[in-house]
Amino acid sequence: MEVTLRHVVAAAAALLVVAADCADASTTFYSSDPNLGSARVVFQTNHGDIEFGFFPHIAPKTVEHIFKLIQLGCYNTNHFFRVDKGFVALVAAVVGGRTAPMNEEQKKEAEKTVVGEFSSVKHVRGILSMGRYSDPNSASSSFSILLGDAPHLDGQYAVFGRLTKGDDTLRKLERLPTRREGIFVMPLERIEILSTYYYDINVESCEAEKSILRRRLSESASEIERWRRKCFV
Repeated sequence: MEVTLRHVVAAAAALLVVAADCADASTTFYSSDPNLGSARVVFQTNHGDIEFGFFPHIAPKTVEHIFKLIQLGCYNTNHFFRVDKGFVALVAAVVGGRTAPMNEEQKKEAEKTVVGEFSSVKHVRGILSMGRYSDPNSASSSFSILLGDAPHLDGQYAVFGRLTKGDDTLRKLERLPTRREGIFVMPLERIEILSTYYYDINVESCEAEKSILRRRLSESASEIERWRRKCFV
């Protein structure tokens, strides 16, 4: 557990370095997609960064929910539990998927489900699509990044965004050794989401964004220190 704490603290500290790049972040791989809003999210994994944007006019309730989870830091220390080459990279639900404990606000948001916002947007490589159970309104926090075209998912799962940077990272994940468990293809190693951050491409200066980021890092460091003291007294 102590190793995990050092791991999380180091990942959080790295955010200050990454934030310096946000002024150039408006150049995105799929920036021409008319469905994309201006918010961008970065997942820093142990294999590289993955950046994505949202489709607020396609799936407004889903976008609001996922963005709130990200703002609360719920995906920090979570992982990709499924990587099926040419199909999907699946992010685990934050309840049970994280290594760090959740505070009450995080738990409250993570336990919510969202109505199925199905659309005509096609499931192609780079698309973000909500995971769910048989109930169409059971999506919570698990979602897939498409690694190929999957027309059989169209209209069945809620598309809410797409990759904007990091396809090279996804290709690295596709090359990792895997094992099969039933219908799932699972990586042999844990693909960790070390930390996350977000910004807005319409912000002319990054100073305000970096100021907010520093405050979030300070709050995270305090939370981690409280956890460390509680665990190791």
